Amino acid sequence: MNIINILDEIEKVDGEIYERLNPRRAAMKSFYNFGSKMAVAAVPLALGSMFKKAYGQTTSTVIDVLNFALTLEYLEYYFYQQGSATVGLIPAGTPAVAAINTIRDHELAHVNLLKTAITSSGGTPVSFTAANFDYTAKNTFPTVFSNYPTFLAVAQAFEDTGVRAYKGQAPALMGSPSVLQTALQIHSVEARHASHIRQMRKAPAGGGVTALKPWITGANDSGVPQVDAVYKGEDNVVQAGVNIPSLGVSTAAATESFDEFLVKADVLAIASLFIKS
Repeated sequence: MNIINILDEIEKVDGEIYERLNPRRAAMKSFYNFGSKMAVAAVPLALGSMFKKAYGQTTSTVIDVLNFALTLEYLEYYFYQQGSATVGLIPAGTPAVAAINTIRDHELAHVNLLKTAITSSGGTPVSFTAANFDYTAKNTFPTVFSNYPTFLAVAQAFEDTGVRAYKGQAPALMGSPSVLQTALQIHSVEARHASHIRQMRKAPAGGGVTALKPWITGANDSGVPQVDAVYKGEDNVVQAGVNIPSLGVSTAAATESFDEFLVKADVLAIASLFIKS
């Protein structure tokens, strides 16, 4: 099989491969015409370079993304673990007890899966204990484990950050479909956590925040100014170059209909408030 056949096979899998590399297909095929023996000999090196250019993805990139996700999962897991273990924090005899324990267990499953994925990829998983985290965020939330509504407000911030963080890292995993699939499976569960926590905040015991909905409206959605950074960019009303309100919907509906991502630097800035070391 020569280089043209190989490129044709690649095109069957990724119809946009040429657009990723060069908008002119002829320029790619001229690679072969430069000399068939030289071209065939260069196939492994050429394809490796091509895919790196097309997807910007390497093993080290994947491991970095997975460790980034693992850090967030540790942050969430120890938060729920400490919350569920704090006597009197979660109203006894209510569905909230089972809900928080379930979310805690989900986060532990995420932690263990990500650790396994990193190790199997030849990387070293980051390691955290509960002692590494300061859930008061340097005394921003001093009652986080003594006031149930505050606990839920911080939980919402964590879950919404996680959802946006996974979405932001998806492009870096395009070259590793199996890893991307796993990340998306976690991403959707984090979104369900976020929605459920919002419903818990609306209940009387959770503070009765009646303005909250299961979806995000604008850039100040939580009602807690200290976590506004979590919703940076959520007031965007332009999607695929189209101004959504111009289609006949309200500005609020336009922001609710599309979730935005957070770049890694913004996520780390949020997480750093809760990390001691």
